[in-house]
This record gives sequence, C-alpha cells and structure tokens, in this order.
Amino acid sequence: MFSKFFYTLKEKGLEISLGEWLDLQEALDKGLCESSLTQFYYVARMILVKSETEFDKFDMAFEECFKGVKTETEVGKNMLRWLDKSDMMELAHEEARKHLNQVEEIQVDKEDVEQKFKQRLKDQNEEHNGGSFWIGTMGKTSFGNMGGNVGGVRVGGQTGYQSAFAVVGARKYRDFRDDKVIDNRQFQMALRRLRQFSTKLDIPKSELDIDQTIDKTCNNGGYLQIEMMKPRKNAVKLLLLMDSGGTMIPYTRLMNDLFQSVNKSNHFKDVKVYYFHNCIYSKLYKTPECENGDWIDTEWMFRNVGSDYKVIIVGDAAMAPEELYSNTGNYRGPNGGLSGFEWLHLMKRHYKKIVWMNPKMAPGRAPWREAETAVKEIFPMYKLTVKGLNEAMVKLMANKQ
Repeated sequence: MFSKFFYTLKEKGLEISLGEWLDLQEALDKGLCESSLTQFYYVARMILVKSETEFDKFDMAFEECFKGVKTETEVGKNMLRWLDKSDMMELAHEEARKHLNQVEEIQVDKEDVEQKFKQRLKDQNEEHNGGSFWIGTMGKTSFGNMGGNVGGVRVGGQTGYQSAFAVVGARKYRDFRDDKVIDNRQFQMALRRLRQFSTKLDIPKSELDIDQTIDKTCNNGGYLQIEMMKPRKNAVKLLLLMDSGGTMIPYTRLMNDLFQSVNKSNHFKDVKVYYFHNCIYSKLYKTPECENGDWIDTEWMFRNVGSDYKVIIVGDAAMAPEELYSNTGNYRGPNGGLSGFEWLHLMKRHYKKIVWMNPKMAPGRAPWREAETAVKEIFPMYKLTVKGLNEAMVKLMANKQ
C-alpha cells in the first residue's frame, strides 16, 4: 500500500527524495501516526510536501490510494443524516449555547473519548436526540452536536467530523497550485512584477523628500524647510497582443480577465492592446472581433510603439504549418507579402523584451505541434498558469533577454 502511495505521489508531480520517504517510514515505526489514517495524512504531508502549491497534488494522491480504506472513526451517511438538525432545532440550539456559556472549562481525557467514540460507532444503529450516551444531538454526550458537553467530538452540524477525507474531498488547496490556469486577481499579482521605478519622468515634485527636508532644516538652524521630490513611478510600457477567435474561443473568459487586469494595473507608464488571429501579419486588430478594416498596420506599430515596450503575446499557436510559413497562408486580412513566420521575426527584431504566453501548450502529436515548436524557437514561450506567468514576468524584467 505504501509503495503504491509513493509512486502515485510521483505520478501527480511531487518531487520526493528517498531520504524524505525514509523519514516517513521512521515516523510510522515510532508511532507518530497513532494508528490513525487522519494522523497519517497530516504527518505524511508535513514530511513530503515542500510548498502549499503542492497540497492539492498530495490530496489527490492520498485519495486515490486510501479512499477505500475503512477507518474506526469513519462516520457513515446515515449517522450524518441523523445528526443534521440545523433547520429543525434552531431554538433548542440557542438554549444549548446559553447553557454552554455557563459551563466551566474542564480537562478531557482525549484517549478515553476517542475509544468511546469508536465503540459507539460500532454499536449505534439508530438516531438519538438528547441523553448522555449515544452519538446524537441536544444531549450531554461527548459525541454529536448542539449538546451541553464541553471537550468532546463534534459530529455533523455546521462543521462536521473532520477526517482526512473531509479535507481531501473539499479540494480546498486547488487554488494554491502553481500550474493552475489563472484568474483576474492572479493576473494582477503577476503583473506587479513588471515594475521599474524611475524619478526621471516628466512629472511634478509632489512627494515629501524626508531626508532632504531633515538636512535642509538642520542646516537652517532648526527652521523647517520643506523639500519635495518627484514620485517614483513605474516606467514600464506594455504592449499586449492577443490571439482571438477560432481555437482561442474556449479561453475567451481568460483573455477577458487578462485584459481587465492590464487595464486595472494603472501603474504602467503606458499600455497598448491589439489583437490578431492565429498569427501576426501586416494588420493588427483594435478589437477581439478582428473585423476587417478595424485595424492598424503592424509597420505603423513598429514606428509608433517604440522598442522600449515590453511585449506579451498571448495565443495557442494552433495553426497549420502552411499558415505560418506560406506568404498566402493568412486566412483573415492581408499579409503584406510576408509569411507569418517572417512577421514574427520582425517582431523579435524590433522588440527586445518579448514573451509568448500559451494557454494550451499542445500535448503529444497535435496537428499544430509543428507551428508551436517553430514559435518557441523565436520567442520564449510559457504556459498561461500562475507559475508560467510569473516566470514570463521575470524574463521580461531581466537585464538580458
């Protein structure tokens, strides 16, 4: 069972060293898991997982290996149904809470409560409300919910009995993954990396220069002399080019999140956004509909959007090779007599800081794999995930491209 767990963890993408695995075996030998699957879950995660971004992978592997294992403290569906009284006993619950507020804190023998709980799970075969022995509601037993006992095992109710599988089933760590396709907030967090502060911009001195104010005041014999300075503003200028339509339709919401995030990031010195379909040619569109005539010349962009702009191209590079290499391969709008491959090289020649973000990254032998591989040879390409976007931002801010 544990060998399978090791290999399943590796299959889910967790990097586990032999030393870490031996540490887990030692923890088991020393009884740190206390013969509890839930305790084993937390001990194994503590030893084997290095970052919260990997918690979800660990949970998936744990569920795959141990979901069918019956535990002594596993609460069945009938038991949870018996204990679900949230709508029926609201008034009684309030009375119980008043009683609890009057009960002094007591010391509880955890092992004794756990043993009794296991035995009740084996013996109980019907619903109980009130009383002081069975698992139920409104009583003085140590097990259940809405009762008058302090320090027992809560089962059901608003929180429920917390087993390892309650944590696993909730998939509460899925948003921590760094290979997750990102949302609006994560876009904004990543875009903050594109910061290059400067005081050389042509803006008024509107911030208090504390150091200079102190110096001038001291040199003035204590007579206050205020000194102002230009605020440090982000000097980064951003050019965003997004593929639209066709195979990018499934990613429309993602593209909209990116567009909104860029526009909300008002700390950039300048932002320009244009669209293309499949590949960049002689025209770039002003809107994602990519309608003929509603465009600008790509060469106009070269002349008017300087080479100091940092460029993010977003697209899946999902096109047939002839659309990339042929000078007649553009299926929407003119190509200026050049192939898409040649236009991409012109982009690379003009802009020194440029990356390509891909929401798909073709697996295996996809029909467009050849085009994607060719694009990768021109631009650094990253998958449009949290990890990929962060790596792309670091690339754009590096001293050397």
